[in-house]
Amino acid sequence: MKEITLTATCIFGVESILAREIRDLGYPEVETKDGRVSFSCNYSDIPKANIRLRVAERVLLKVAEFPAETFDELYDRIKGIDWDMYLSKEASFPVDVTSINSRLFGISACQSIVKKAIVDKLRSKYKMEVFPESGPCYKVSVALLNNLAAVYIDTSGVGLHKRGYRTLTGAAPLKETLAAAMIMISRWKKDRVLLDPLCGTGTIPIEAALIGKNIAPGLGRSFVSEGWLQIAEKDWVHAREEARDLIDRSVKLNIQGTDIDDKALDMARYHSRMAGTEGDIHFQRRDVREISSSKQYGFIICNPPYGERIGDKREVEKLYEDMGKVFEKFPTWSKYILTPYKEFERLYGKKADKRRKLYNGMISCTYYQYFGTKPPKRQNFETEN
Repeated sequence: MKEITLTATCIFGVESILAREIRDLGYPEVETKDGRVSFSCNYSDIPKANIRLRVAERVLLKVAEFPAETFDELYDRIKGIDWDMYLSKEASFPVDVTSINSRLFGISACQSIVKKAIVDKLRSKYKMEVFPESGPCYKVSVALLNNLAAVYIDTSGVGLHKRGYRTLTGAAPLKETLAAAMIMISRWKKDRVLLDPLCGTGTIPIEAALIGKNIAPGLGRSFVSEGWLQIAEKDWVHAREEARDLIDRSVKLNIQGTDIDDKALDMARYHSRMAGTEGDIHFQRRDVREISSSKQYGFIICNPPYGERIGDKREVEKLYEDMGKVFEKFPTWSKYILTPYKEFERLYGKKADKRRKLYNGMISCTYYQYFGTKPPKRQNFETEN
């Protein structure tokens, strides 16, 4: 079977988490660059990558990479690719181009040139003048970076953060992939309590439950490459069956989400039902200033409001000050807080043990990490958590 290279994209700052995921799936050799991790596999591995990767934004099939500083060079190199290896006579192949720090920066012109080059190559191969583009979709993406062109075909379709369970939208929603990354960075374990005291529509608790039960994030959705001729239907069936077999239905989770917004909590409960985690999360109306727990060890992971959900700057600052006071009542717990607010540590009242830059959409945020105390090894979920 022909070996291919897949490139999984991700938000900046979680490349190491994605690389670990890919290795855990059985692909030890990975190449990591800003916002993407590449690995070698076969076409039959495309279903597994799409269904099971939690922090990947998309899975792309890498076609070629070459320098391109002129339109002629771009045309010639694109036309030189054996497109009939990927595209049938009926295939649909929309073209998308991005350009950063490259001489070729006219997006529309580049798209036209790439499309023309592909069509001209297919004409010479299939001896056809017009292509109906009525068949499976192979979206061609060309990324121009520092005068280097990387050519991909998108295997995912809709972005992988679209798990399928979140059909209702609240204010300033957190992407599912970012929520999963926050949990995985924290090294939370499924036998420990997890609390999101500002849970909104429930994305962090739901992603934690999916991780805790080992429910593959893509089990509830479809992918554009399901129509590809290169991937047998049985490969998709096998990948889904394998993912279902790996679900831990016996695990008992202690995941809690609280908020003061009744409407958001109703959406959180609905999303949890849609995700298949309804019995694993306890959602409750409670102000963050009133949270408490009898558990000695646990994790607080949250994305507090910083703009859209609270418009007043002083109100945001007061919230952060109060969070610092309340969270200090959990001295042995680990706390992980994502915010773009530059003065967070001053307001919170304590320097973080570690910081990590992450992006919530286009917003540059810092993930403040406060490490708690590890429980004695003799203690377990039943006796302590």
